[in-house]
Amino acid sequence: MFSADLGVTPSSANYIEDVFSTYLYTGNSGTQTITNGIDLSTKGGMVWIKSRQQTDGSTSPIGEHGLWDTSRGAGTSGTTNKAISSNATSAEGLGWTDADYISSFGTNGFTVQNSGGTTTHRIANHAFQNYASWTFRKQAKFFDVVTYTGNGTASRAISHNLGSAPGMMIVKQLNGVRNWPVYHRSVPTGTGYLNRTEGFFTGSGNGVWGDASYNNIAPTSTVFYVGSDSEVNGNGLTYVAYLFAHDAGGFGATGTDNVISCGSFTTDGSGNATVNLGYEPQWVLIKAATGASEDWVIDDVMRGAAWERGAAYALYPNLANAETFTGLGATPTNTGFSGFGSASRTYIYIAIRRGPMRTPTSGTSVFGLNARTGTGANATVTGGQTDDAVLIKNRGSAVASLFSSRLTGTGYLVTSSTAAEVAAGTTILQANPWDVMDGVKVGTTSTITNASANTFINYLFRRAPGFFDVVCYTGTASSTTRNHNLASVPELIISKPRGGTGDWTVYTAATGINQKMFLNDTAGATTTTAIWGASLPTSTTWTQLDTSIVSSGQTAISYLFGSIAGVSKVGSYTGTGTTKQINCGFTGGARFVLIKRTDSTGDWYVWDTARGIVAGNDPYLLLNSTAAEVTSTDYVDTYSAGFEISSTAPAAINANGGSFIFWAVA
Repeated sequence: MFSADLGVTPSSANYIEDVFSTYLYTGNSGTQTITNGIDLSTKGGMVWIKSRQQTDGSTSPIGEHGLWDTSRGAGTSGTTNKAISSNATSAEGLGWTDADYISSFGTNGFTVQNSGGTTTHRIANHAFQNYASWTFRKQAKFFDVVTYTGNGTASRAISHNLGSAPGMMIVKQLNGVRNWPVYHRSVPTGTGYLNRTEGFFTGSGNGVWGDASYNNIAPTSTVFYVGSDSEVNGNGLTYVAYLFAHDAGGFGATGTDNVISCGSFTTDGSGNATVNLGYEPQWVLIKAATGASEDWVIDDVMRGAAWERGAAYALYPNLANAETFTGLGATPTNTGFSGFGSASRTYIYIAIRRGPMRTPTSGTSVFGLNARTGTGANATVTGGQTDDAVLIKNRGSAVASLFSSRLTGTGYLVTSSTAAEVAAGTTILQANPWDVMDGVKVGTTSTITNASANTFINYLFRRAPGFFDVVCYTGTASSTTRNHNLASVPELIISKPRGGTGDWTVYTAATGINQKMFLNDTAGATTTTAIWGASLPTSTTWTQLDTSIVSSGQTAISYLFGSIAGVSKVGSYTGTGTTKQINCGFTGGARFVLIKRTDSTGDWYVWDTARGIVAGNDPYLLLNSTAAEVTSTDYVDTYSAGFEISSTAPAAINANGGSFIFWAVA
């Protein structure tokens, strides 16, 4: 997720997409540039890389973690690999003369290289290996890298540029075989070790972060302290320290938003906990601070950390193991995350906010169209951007339309049906369908997504401020106000039960909170006060009466849409029965158009430029029907500021005096 994707011009404000990236890629055993939008060569920072599968089927390369940073510099082939590994105590370079490495840091990412030979240490760019990379850019109130030479004295103050007191610190001696000491604000008297499984050591004898009497000294906004222990301050030895901020603000348009938090939680008797961050995270590192030994765990939404799973795709900083689907870790909520692990145990964490935080200025950066022919084999459907939801419809057959999202993982809903969410299976979507940088992975023979020789239209949506948001939740027995992350007032909300049957209930700004419609039905808006509560949606919340939408205790989902000048438009119009131009404020016309009559019956019509919005016939689909597309009508035409409704359009689209709502994307 990076700002270059959003069609935005950088400003003096700080945004999470400029300082952090989870980027997934496949190695090529050569040279490969990873373009993730993070300026490392100018600003500085650290890159952490881990092979996800550890083996390519023919060999068994060792899957060590590799960490490189700009303070120590990039490596060169065969001699000065600058890697340090969180799962090993080895010195810098790990004793390897023949291994993968980062060869350069750029203004838009970094370059990885494979040095060839017979190496088994293929930690960054081995052919056919799938990798996860996490990039942390230096930025006040987010992250800093400090290198220093030890002097063997206690109570030593070392300067940093984090601009706030570190919430967590990790240090590694570069010269010899030593552990990775960790300081965390939630265990202020203790020390953990990133390469080990024990909980944090506390009490007498713990002098890593402190004075000669073994007392930890809390870091400040300008310095952190080390003791005389050789793991952090051996005389004449060299060290690197990675510093992470905690709830320090400094981000967003106002400069007050938090993007990184270092805290703790305690699980209940079932091993579960709910953590409120005040934002939705994209990356979480957790570790048991107390009790029996447990691994460190990294979860992120790009690799499949989905809402309410109770399990996640974990990588372990202290292990070279492959990625596993495990019940130890965290999955996101719209205001924090659900932690899960051993019962009644305290865990520490670092959490990083989901991006993007900027409002997009280009429709192509947040909405993709893909008209394709099915292959009957596993494939990735791309949209040209990092995607968070997809709508797929078979164009030529009476087959259900699939809607799935990154937050819900492998399940899907059908827009024309009241049915509960369906587990996709590997013929419809692949086992972990969202672990790609662009698009979604579809399965093999399904007529819903990828049957050979069948034609499909794919709409891919990215969550972004003002454009689109997804919120998962569990129903209550009352009117409930929920938080969202659209960052603007939603003008279109569609809510659907997932755990049981129920309509796709629709709110629009044009019809208001005292009317309802259903996406799976042709009826117009009907008056009710028992759906959307007594207050209008705001830029942070909306209210709905759950008992009219979802049963208490049942899982549900809401999709929220907004208008952005030049990007998207939720609006309404009054029909004329004649040619009518709908001005959306665009400059190159609409690529996608959804129309529904609200004062009478009418289908939910969809047009797009991938199938054709032209001067002649324009194919349309109906979201409330499984029917194949209709290609023999000319109802919508091109118009640079939006779209044009032709004089041949029926009453369901342009009845004289009729009321209509629409959503269009440039």
